[in-house]
Parts: sequence; structure tokens; C-alpha cells
Amino acid sequence: MKSRIISVLIVFTSMHIMAQEKEPGIKTFGKAIVDKFPTTRTFDVQYEQLGPSNYNSDLFGNNFERGRFESHNRFKAAFNMPFYATKSKRFALTTSVRYKYESYEFGDIYNYNSTQNYSREREELHYWAGALTATYMSSLFKKPIIYNATISFDGNEDDFQRVKGFASAVIVLKRTPSTTITVGALALLDPSSIVPVTPLFSMNHKFKDSKWDMDFILPQRLLFRRELLENGRISLGTELNSESFYLNLSTSNLNGVYELNQLELKSGITYEYCFTPKIISFVKAGVNNVVSTRITEKGERTNRYVYDQKEDAQGYFRVGISYNLFQQK
Repeated sequence: MKSRIISVLIVFTSMHIMAQEKEPGIKTFGKAIVDKFPTTRTFDVQYEQLGPSNYNSDLFGNNFERGRFESHNRFKAAFNMPFYATKSKRFALTTSVRYKYESYEFGDIYNYNSTQNYSREREELHYWAGALTATYMSSLFKKPIIYNATISFDGNEDDFQRVKGFASAVIVLKRTPSTTITVGALALLDPSSIVPVTPLFSMNHKFKDSKWDMDFILPQRLLFRRELLENGRISLGTELNSESFYLNLSTSNLNGVYELNQLELKSGITYEYCFTPKIISFVKAGVNNVVSTRITEKGERTNRYVYDQKEDAQGYFRVGISYNLFQQK
């Protein structure tokens, strides 16, 4: 599931160059992508603060420890730049770079094996990733279709870790002034993926005689949105996000490089404000439910985890600002 959600975003990363195409279909589709995903814009910076929460964990299927996160925050930065496009703008190459910093502060921790309480120092983690994406837009059965192939590499502050690949095809089944529907398939060229091929589906619908619209992307989001105040927009709904990073561990039980993969279901409210056609900021707040937190050996499938953690729901607050070099008035 982690790879699926990340890949849905990567599939659309290079689409924003298509917004410059004179053909209405390509222009409309390209603008829709950067509108949905701030991380696909030229520059994007985000900061997130999560509230305190209790957790309980297992190691190799046995009770390990229970404790409390007193503070947890994230900082993210993304850069995307198309560097080649054909004259027709139907084929484009884009490079992307992402960086994430996470920090945890702990309360009391109880170890089930020693039956003792102890404390843990503040933990800081770094994650980076780069990608090269090729996008080609054509037609199939007189409908627009987008082919995409991506090779990505990532790591942490200690070293480069892994190379992954993704390929997809997405066709626009329907596009009217009120409704856009796309379907497709995504192939994950990653040995750690449980499902090598996954379906893609999205639907955006503007309700009749209403300022509201629905934005649905399987399996990532369900949002209801409307314009609010001048140059602003409000969204209500739920988003499924994925977080991951690498851990260099050296303990009696775990020794080597491991991956932590976490799925989060965020429900709440978002307000976006457009300072200029190129600069957009947002504020998000709501409830964060951690669906799954697992640690695996590097490159192993997530169902072969060595560590499993359950965590209570918590409040969250996120702010961000992005700049889109290719946005026109």
C-alpha cells in the first residue's frame, strides 16, 4: 500500500509541463494535476506538527514496548523541473528531488521484557529521494491517454539505499464542464511491492447549481471543495498518506538497514489561498489516524515485517507554500 500511494503521486509528477500545451485537453489535464498535488509544483515546502499520542509495539510477534510520543513534527521540501520536451509537448522528461526531516520526542517508555520504564532521547531522521520521469500523451479510441515511466532512488543521511521503478497508463474516459473521470493501471517495478500491478481511478465532479465539487482519487483521497473568499478555497474530507524512512540499527535483535513504513488517514479541513497565479499557500488541520506502522529489512515486502506498532489518534496541523513556475494567469 505504501508503494501504491507514493506511485500515484509519482505518476503525475511531470504532468505540469503539459499545462503549456495549446490543445485544450492537455492544458486542462496538466492544470488539474498541479492543482491536486502541491508536491508536483516547481517548489513546495511544508511543515507538519502532530499532537501527543500513545503507542504499543510488537517485535517479531511478541510484546515489545509501550510508550508515548510527546511531540512529532515533519518538514518537507520538493523540487520538480521539466528539462526536455518535444515541440508538440506530447513527450516530456522531468527531474524531481524531495527531502524530509522528522523528529520525535518521547515520554515514559515501558519495556515488556525487562518490565521497566525508561526514557529515550530526541530522535531525528532524514530522508531524501530523486526521480527521473518520462511522460508521453497520445490518444486511444479518440480519448486522451497518458503513459508514464519513472525511475527513483532514495536514502537517508548515512547513505544511498534503494532504486525503484514505476510505469503506468492513464486514459481520460470522460471530460465535460462538470465531470472528469480517468482510469488506468500502475506497474510497480519494486521487489518489496506486495501487488505488482494496481488499478488507478479518479473522478472530479462539480455539483449542479452548487459551488461545491467532489474530488476522488483511488486510494488516496475523497474531498469536497468550494471557493471561499477571494482567491481562496476550502476542502473537507479524508486523505490516505504514506510516510517512510530508513533506519540504521545495531541492536541484539536488529542489525543493518531497515525501512519504516507508515500509513496515515487524515481527516479534516484545508484552506488554500492564492497570493498570485504562481504562489499558493495552504493550512490543514484535523485528526490523524495511523493505520499501520511497520519496520522491515531493507527491500523486504511490508507483510514480512519484524516490528509492528499501534498508535492512538492524534490532532495534526500542517502549513505549506508552493511556487509553480509554469502557471499562467
